[in-house]
Amino acid sequence: MTTRNSLNRVAIIPLLLAALLGFSLLTASCQHKGGSTEAGGSAVSSTKAPDVDIHTAAITENLAAIKQHIAAGTNINERDPFGGSSPLISAVVFGKTESARILIDAGADINFQNNDGSTPLITAAYFCRPEIVKMLLEKGADKSIANKYGATAYRSVNFPFADAKNSYDMMGEMLKPMGLVLDYAYIEKTRPEIAAMLN
Repeated sequence: MTTRNSLNRVAIIPLLLAALLGFSLLTASCQHKGGSTEAGGSAVSSTKAPDVDIHTAAITENLAAIKQHIAAGTNINERDPFGGSSPLISAVVFGKTESARILIDAGADINFQNNDGSTPLITAAYFCRPEIVKMLLEKGADKSIANKYGATAYRSVNFPFADAKNSYDMMGEMLKPMGLVLDYAYIEKTRPEIAAMLN
């Protein structure tokens, strides 16, 4: 049986992800690593990567820049320097469905785990991004992966919204300057729907 403390801990996990992502995006320069041959990257290309980094391109839904990064061979699984999130996780946090779709179609690691062990699916579930949850499931994202706190995608949404509201409050305030908008009525309505998708 899950206790209130463990539910609160599950609710805080995305907060940590968002805080680290927000800090990294506020402090990171607009540099990139083009021509990477790391996992998710490709061989050196004659296409030049854009000036905007791939994480910023993902959260601003700059689709042309994302496509240019892909063509230039930028590592599409590049970790942000603080929270270790991938560009796909960055897109998911901010609800950028088309950014996520392009990254997924380009072969981004759908089971990538950030420093807290959260995956794109855990993040999409918690932030109530049903279209992205559906895309990830269709591509075979692993529903059984748990982050370092024991939360799977399903566990992140299978408890009452009231128990998670404080973490949404903190995230909303912290990331509001970066454009994160949380619609509480939508989140409360959608959490059970996403839980059903994941069950």
